[in-house]
Amino acid sequence: MPDVLDATPYDALLLLSFGGPEGPDDVIPFLENVTRGRGIPTERLKEVGEHYFRFGGVSPINDQNRALLDALRKDFADHGLDLPVYWGNRNWAPYLTDTLRDMVRDGRRRILVLATSAYASYSGCRQYRENLADSLAALEAEGLDLPKVDKLRHYFNHPGFLQPMIDGVLESLADLPENVRDGAHIAFCTHSIPISAADTSGPVPGHGDGGAYVRQHLDVARLIADEVRERTGVDHPWQLVYQSRSGAPHIPWLEPDICDHLEERHAAGAPAVVMAPIGFVSDHMEVLYDLDTEATAKAVELGLPVRRSATVGADPRFAAAIRELIVERAATERGQQVTPCALGSLGADHNLCPVGCCPARTPKPAAAGADSPYA
Repeated sequence: MPDVLDATPYDALLLLSFGGPEGPDDVIPFLENVTRGRGIPTERLKEVGEHYFRFGGVSPINDQNRALLDALRKDFADHGLDLPVYWGNRNWAPYLTDTLRDMVRDGRRRILVLATSAYASYSGCRQYRENLADSLAALEAEGLDLPKVDKLRHYFNHPGFLQPMIDGVLESLADLPENVRDGAHIAFCTHSIPISAADTSGPVPGHGDGGAYVRQHLDVARLIADEVRERTGVDHPWQLVYQSRSGAPHIPWLEPDICDHLEERHAAGAPAVVMAPIGFVSDHMEVLYDLDTEATAKAVELGLPVRRSATVGADPRFAAAIRELIVERAATERGQQVTPCALGSLGADHNLCPVGCCPARTPKPAAAGADSPYA
């Protein structure tokens, strides 16, 4: 029998994700949920919806979350961690509020949240916390007793998140033709966000020049590139690039875009490129469309060999990392001394988001932080 690991004071884990349509009829309602309050016309939503209709109107993200749930439950059982796992989404079923209601009715009083976003930013952290606050407010209005909710720290530099991505880059390099392999460049890809949002990501003292969002991604890219060099003996040139821009043209977003980068690398004589989507936990729509479809088509047009490395997904090492983060956070909450596990130059991130961390465009209550109205 495995040793029993202690998760107290927590009595449940909530996997909190973005959500996605699971059929053609879901696409426009899903996009309406995502963009609610922004005044985006239906015609524009239909244009974006074509990305989903190419894949039968189904985003892979929900099935990928189901696979991660299975991996977490198996890992917990194999290692003696007695902690039930629930799943709720921000923008599609199972909705966060419904899941939290079920958790309360099941008697869960202390909930730890795993968000499917590894980095600091408004859209990758605080917006999840705002959604938690909205759901808690809805349950409070129903007269339910509210649980205490905490959020796991950012896990971008945990070995269990990094190692699957390192292996993915190595496999992609090995899959390139031998005559271009050693000269291949690595494009570390993540979601573009407005520069103003990047500059204010993370705690206030680190704001400016891309904030924590850019610093964290650069640290991950360096860690992967260094390990690739260590294991292959080849020092591959690399750059952090961006994808999936969706904002108004007059608002500055992080650049360069992956397609522009491929054009630049080809013009500069790069023989091949590996696209490594380090900003994404799983192969959801923005990976399938923006990299596998759009960027790959650009590479074919250029005659540039490309490969796209795998995301972490439901890799057992990632499930193990989540277990380790849970045990670490639980011990901290019990007042024990803990040495957090983190690689790179930035160290382990904060357990509790401080005031002013990744501020909202319009101030809103956010749970699971120092400024939470639900202590």
